[in-house]
Amino acid sequence: MNCRFCNTRLIHLFASVGPSPLSNSYLTKEQLHKMEPYYPLDVYVCENCFLVQLEEFESPKNIFSDYAYLSSYSDTWLNHARTYVQKMIDVFGIDKKSHVVEIASNDGYLLQYFIEKKIPVLGIEPAANVAEIAKQKGIPTEAIFFGAKTAQRLATEGKHADLLLGNNVLAHVPDLNDFVAGLKILLKPHGVITMEFPHLMRLMEETQFDTIYHEHFSYFSFLTVKKVFEEHELTLFDVEELSTHGGSLRIYAKHEEDTMKPISERVIELEQREINAGHTDINHYLAFAEKVQAVKRDILSFLIKAKNEGKIIVGYGAPAKGNTLLNYCGVRTDFIDYTVDKNPYKQRRYLPGSRIPIEAPDKIRETKPDYVFILPWNLKGEIMEQMSFIHEWGGRFVIPIPRVEIM
Repeated sequence: MNCRFCNTRLIHLFASVGPSPLSNSYLTKEQLHKMEPYYPLDVYVCENCFLVQLEEFESPKNIFSDYAYLSSYSDTWLNHARTYVQKMIDVFGIDKKSHVVEIASNDGYLLQYFIEKKIPVLGIEPAANVAEIAKQKGIPTEAIFFGAKTAQRLATEGKHADLLLGNNVLAHVPDLNDFVAGLKILLKPHGVITMEFPHLMRLMEETQFDTIYHEHFSYFSFLTVKKVFEEHELTLFDVEELSTHGGSLRIYAKHEEDTMKPISERVIELEQREINAGHTDINHYLAFAEKVQAVKRDILSFLIKAKNEGKIIVGYGAPAKGNTLLNYCGVRTDFIDYTVDKNPYKQRRYLPGSRIPIEAPDKIRETKPDYVFILPWNLKGEIMEQMSFIHEWGGRFVIPIPRVEIM
């Protein structure tokens, strides 16, 4: 296996958290009696460019063509999108004369706020079922995978972007070079690219191993993503550190020949901080696996103790990251009776691997569990506010990452 960016032979194991089924392959009742395919979740780090990455076992077409994740079911994420739109308008002057293109636009959760302001948009969403939801909202959307070929066709049609954005898509791309080449093609001469993705430094600092799943092909430090964009004649001129998904980066890119946008001090500062943290030293990456094993033992110790005391534990959420956690820790219905999710697409199905049933959130009020185990811990504030009524019967929340916390 070679590095998907620089083609160096991969020999260094970063972490092993598998085998596991695809994290978004939710099961119907009929599928419970059929075999599930499991794939290794072995993560490698390149000794040359330090890109942390998974081998490609399933094609993006099989993973994303019928997708269960809908962004609009998270109030936190909608607020994040709304704030982003206003910032792009204020900082870069995006207006009615601009053209905004979002890659992996999901159900239109973000583009709807540009449309409210009469700003022309185009969504590119490979999951046909999700793209259809966006279209029904009146958001122009193409159900297609993005890369150099798609970008060239859109450019030929005059659909260049003043603002080209992608939230949590860069990590989902197996052909990284083709994807970034497409960004270069579609961006107007003085346009701006923004990309958001989980920050590898935060993932490692807080042992967020559940962020690792088959849909995430790559895990980026700022140093590495900067190299990737530079290879395609794109310059990162600014960066923001965000709280989303347990700690993300929002990078800002321009054509390298665009002299209108100066390099921010934040770029220089973050580069140095990552160097100081060890992100240019292969040994820094090789120490991660032991930290993951320690977190697994911590989670299992809590679950075993609680069940031995006769406590009832249920889950909240059915996120991809939760499926990595449950399958790596070997947690089934012997520990967690069921989980709940606001997304009706997931309700009355079962989590892949663990086969824990997914119910509507009202189920928690009916069964009054002792503990609610929050699987999308990155949304713990929103969830604990929604579910605060569990304290009426003495129920408590469990936050599993970066260490088990009872609240």
